[in-house]
Amino acid sequence: MDMDATDASSTAGGIKATLERELKLGAGPRFRLPDMPGQPLPPRSLTNIYLDTPDYRLALSGVTLRRRVEGTKSWWHLKLPRGAARLELELPGAAGRQTARAQANVPPAAMVDLVAVWARGAPIAPVATLRTRRQGVLVRDARGPVAEVVLDAVHVVSGPGAVKRFREIEVELMGGSEADLAHLAQLLRAAGATDGDGRPKLLRALDIELAPLPNPMPPDAPAVEQLRGALDGLVRQMIAHDPGTRLGEDPEALHQMRVACRRLRTLLREARPMLVVEWVEPLREEIGWLGDELGAVRDLDVLRQHLNEEIGALDPTDVRGGALLIRALELEREGQRERLLAALRSERYFRLLGALEDAARKPEIADPEVVLEDLARDAFRRLRKAVRGLGDEPSDEALHEVRIKAKRARYAAELVAPALGKPVAKFIERAKEFQDVLGDYQDAVVARERIRALSGRRRGAASAFAAGRLLERQVARCAEILRMFPKRWRRLEQKGMKAWH
Repeated sequence: MDMDATDASSTAGGIKATLERELKLGAGPRFRLPDMPGQPLPPRSLTNIYLDTPDYRLALSGVTLRRRVEGTKSWWHLKLPRGAARLELELPGAAGRQTARAQANVPPAAMVDLVAVWARGAPIAPVATLRTRRQGVLVRDARGPVAEVVLDAVHVVSGPGAVKRFREIEVELMGGSEADLAHLAQLLRAAGATDGDGRPKLLRALDIELAPLPNPMPPDAPAVEQLRGALDGLVRQMIAHDPGTRLGEDPEALHQMRVACRRLRTLLREARPMLVVEWVEPLREEIGWLGDELGAVRDLDVLRQHLNEEIGALDPTDVRGGALLIRALELEREGQRERLLAALRSERYFRLLGALEDAARKPEIADPEVVLEDLARDAFRRLRKAVRGLGDEPSDEALHEVRIKAKRARYAAELVAPALGKPVAKFIERAKEFQDVLGDYQDAVVARERIRALSGRRRGAASAFAAGRLLERQVARCAEILRMFPKRWRRLEQKGMKAWH
């Protein structure tokens, strides 16, 4: 679908982004679009040159990179998986009659960077050319545009696939809801549409089947298989959020990539009794390196958001001083982001990805008889011991250590939750709440130290006064969290005693 037809926004480097929610249906040779409320779309003739690695790494990962040509105009499109939807990115290309064909089909460096996590240095070149004749309708109702419904007649001009011609229907939401999508699907099926092939056009052209999704891990699977499945899911999560982290427009992508990284490292730590130490420790060290690079930017994102909220609550006369502090923070973040991007483009990062994929396929096992439930129980016991040692006036460092142990206990419990059921599920729920409370405390501690550092670099009464007000708020925030701590811990401890009795 065209980027300008949906809700789009400009992103870094001039790339335009849209979250694409669409449905594909099959269309036989006699299918015709039924009458639908709205306006007909002008017929179009499109040529799509698809690019990939020689072994189709992008397509097999659900990623589409193409150059679209229509008349003398061209665009570059990159589609990335985003849950049930896809993130579609667009850049204008060179005019079709103004650039040599070989040069025209060289993808923009920005898009090559966004698919590096899959390509990993392999050459990216044209693998198939498809010509499409498109007709359709922009469906409207009283609210405005609902969806774009198009019928595509596709001719495979070049490529190794056996499929040479096919027709398909695409329904892309433009402002409607999932209920609208279901209603239009029902209307199209009544007119003769069939189940879609389920594959993107390129895979149909190449005659490549998508690998089935991994089956859910049986609760009674051996411990090694439980670990392997957990590692595989986390590696997939990290890879899926790599492009969004590079793009830098949605802080949630960086957050989720960092979460996956942290969980991987913690999981391998808790599973050490079953693993070869000489294998797992260097791997954890490299995961720690990546986690530090991600965390340096993520921590500044969290701090920036929090301070913006706090500054908004200041008196209008103090806001200017707060804004000066935020600007200093943003300059620091820009430097950390450049460092992160350099890390994500390094050979060290790609070697780590390969090692993690190998670990998910075949971890090096020292003792396959280790019982995961015992690991989870031990993690909870270490947490209880740490909390008992806090005393009446715990230090910031001690509370941070308790938070780390709570995280480890939670992740270890998640490995055995499918087999042990509701008591462990309740423990995990309370552990997350407890972890979040201590996470808020740590954020306040970090904010306190950052405000002091930033105010020391910014001269002027306005900045100093705003910093003082913000510091007061962080101190009050820590005190409030400490008041909540005993109750939250009792709730977690009770669930832990029931889960690990």
